[in-house]
Amino acid sequence: MSFTSEKFHKRRGRPGSLRHIETDPTHHLTGPFLPQTPPDSTSSPVSSLNGTLSHQKESTFWSDLTSTRWIVNPTSSFKLLMMPVILYINWEVLAPYIAHGLSNPFRPLLFISYRIPSSPDSDVRYRKGYLDLVFVLYHIIFYSFLRQVITINLCRPIAQYFGIKRATKLDRFGEQGYAFIYFAVMGAWGYRIMQQLPTYWYRTEYFWIDYPHWDMKPELKRYYLMHAAYWCQQLLVLILRLEKPRKDYSELVAHHFVTLWLIGWSYLVNMTMIGNAVYMSMDIPDVFLAFSKILNYLQLTRAKLVAFVVFLCVWTYFRHYLNIIILWSVWTEFDLIPEHTRVWAPETGAWLVWWMRYQIFTPIFLLQILNLLWYYFIWRIALRSLQPSTMTDDRSDDEDEGDDDADLDDAKMD
Repeated sequence: MSFTSEKFHKRRGRPGSLRHIETDPTHHLTGPFLPQTPPDSTSSPVSSLNGTLSHQKESTFWSDLTSTRWIVNPTSSFKLLMMPVILYINWEVLAPYIAHGLSNPFRPLLFISYRIPSSPDSDVRYRKGYLDLVFVLYHIIFYSFLRQVITINLCRPIAQYFGIKRATKLDRFGEQGYAFIYFAVMGAWGYRIMQQLPTYWYRTEYFWIDYPHWDMKPELKRYYLMHAAYWCQQLLVLILRLEKPRKDYSELVAHHFVTLWLIGWSYLVNMTMIGNAVYMSMDIPDVFLAFSKILNYLQLTRAKLVAFVVFLCVWTYFRHYLNIIILWSVWTEFDLIPEHTRVWAPETGAWLVWWMRYQIFTPIFLLQILNLLWYYFIWRIALRSLQPSTMTDDRSDDEDEGDDDADLDDAKMD
């Protein structure tokens, strides 16, 4: 093993170790809170190396499509995104003349399907159906494009304006900027939807009263499917390793699988009201988490400390207190379901037989365990920040060099 690789492995420490998690620069939760290298540090050699490699092996739309690189290539994802739009418009223009009376086959990609015909215009309702999967698949492409546009075209110039030059930091800053925007929008949207539901503010008995809730407001259905597409896209990026994995890669994969389990089952068995409540309890803390990380990357020390304290309070309330209230409701209020709907009758929308209590409880409980693990890490960060030695920047140069070395090694292997 070369001297450089020995130095790199020594700096990283034992993979998977949780002993020094609060000082681990590669952990998705704790790393960004560490003291950062001064922003005017020299730029990473990764940028020039990657630029050279890109000229040597230029990607094409077809190669991106067959290798799934379209997920991280905004040009390719934009082309995929626009194809159904163009086809939809062409059908709308030409169909009256050559296919009169036929519905637009591209409509389910762009718009939610299955409006209930009997619902009045003043209170439109939708049901679920197989074409919802088509909507989700299309919006996986949408999020692939949106993610890269925000991280590259919006967040990167902001980071460079504030003096961030290293390639790894530019990437991480972009990730947090995208997370901040996404969860801020979805958190606000989820709150707006909850205001229209009897479950506002966590009136948990209405998760079960009048079940099955198979008819959805259009806004709730679109919100639910957009969330599903987001988490599918995030999981694809992870399992296809289209970005450099973090040290807590396994935790993140587990989190995404549990999240999709919750989304899929709650949508299938007509439990979208409890799904909205869980979404809210997850999305809003993530806004403050991403914002705290952004401030740390910008080295706004006082603002970072204030944001971190606020984040800690918000996380505690939403991800633990409210989640435990939801778990308590599943365990103690499940019997509020009307007696005649406690049957396995999918054709009527009723799925909640007695053992479904455990099917609903289990993924929420597993999610709470993951949240408690991260909560432990957060408190370690908080306690560590009280030590005077942590306010220095003695380790940060090594950490950043380690990231760059890792990038160089990855580039050499490509």
